[in-house]
Formats: sequence, C-alpha cells, structure tokens
Amino acid sequence: MHSTESVTVVRGEEELLRRTAHLFATATEVSCAANDLWTFAWAHGTGELADAAVRPRRTEQRVRKIYRAASLLDPVTANELANRLRRFGADIRVTSDEINETVIIDRRLVILAGDRAAGARSYSVITQPDTVAGVSSLFEAAWRSATDLASYDARIADVRRLAPQVLDLLSQGVKDETAARSLGLGVRTYRRRVAELMAALGAQSRFQAGMRAREIGIV
Repeated sequence: MHSTESVTVVRGEEELLRRTAHLFATATEVSCAANDLWTFAWAHGTGELADAAVRPRRTEQRVRKIYRAASLLDPVTANELANRLRRFGADIRVTSDEINETVIIDRRLVILAGDRAAGARSYSVITQPDTVAGVSSLFEAAWRSATDLASYDARIADVRRLAPQVLDLLSQGVKDETAARSLGLGVRTYRRRVAELMAALGAQSRFQAGMRAREIGIV
C-alpha cells in the first residue's frame, strides 16, 4: 500500500474491499464505470468476501453503472448483466466510448482501477475534493451520452447472435458477398451488421475489430 494525504493506492480486490466495504454499505449514491463485469466484481456482491461485506441495495440508495458495449456481445455476460439489473436494481447504461474504470461513492470518494501486476490489480482511492469533482463530471458526461441497457440490448441482439461467425469470416478475409451468402443475408445487411459490430467493439477497422474481440474473449 502507498498513501498520500488524499490518495491511497492499494493492490488487490481483497484489501480494497476491506477498506471500502463500510462505505458501500452506508452510501446513498454509487456510480460505476467498467469495461467488463469483472473489474469491480467485488463491488457487485460476487465472491465470498464480497458476499459477507456488501449488503443488498437499500431502497434509498441510487446505483448507476456504465459498461462498454463490447461486453454485451458475449451472451453469458449479457445474461449476467440482466441478472445484476434484477438483483441490485441498478440503473445500467451502455457506451461504445472509451471509459475510465471508476467507482464514485457519494461524490466524495473515487476509486480508479489501475494496472494489473503479478496477478493483482492496483486501485487508487481518492478523496481530494477537486479531483473527485472532476471525475464525477466526466462520469456524468458519459452517463448522459450512454444508452439504456434494455434499449441497447434489444438493438444489438442480432449482432450478438452473428458476432462469432462474422468475426470468423472477417479473420479469413472472406469477401462480403461470399460471407453474406454463407450467413443467409443480403450484402447490405451483412455490411450493416459488420458496421454495428465494429461500433460495439469501438473499432475503427475490421482488423481492429478482430483484435478487440480477442481481447475480450468472444473469439
């Protein structure tokens, strides 16, 4: 652990949870942004330690979560996200933009996820008011531009179903006409699905889409 007056850096989820579980238990507002379901899994009540420390959301507690759109391309992850919506009653939105993995508690404490080294990830716990206010403003901007989970999930259902096959065809360099025919789609529909897949992955090219898909484990 490394600490300054207003920033404490801890390594590993267990140490972080020990230091912050009481804050989650009493918070009236919790905001979270994550690229996947696992970065802040301990904050969602998953795992033995978290189950013991994090209580179900109180009716007066507001919980907001933003996830990267790419996470919904995996059916297992999409189902888990829907389960969390039911279990925790959180407001969940989805974005295709890059986001900083962050938790904000009552707009007075920020947790920033850092790099992973030797199997443990570092987290910065920040209480400096100006920094907390700045991070909170960034979260609010991301929240306003993000899409409601139910709306996005319905929109991406066909893309999620076709994603593994489309990514496989792209990796083989199959021409659009041939790829569309193999999937029983028109060429224009196929190209639209490719564009939607690239948008969900935050990719600027088909090659980059394949790279990002491998990073999140959907191929």
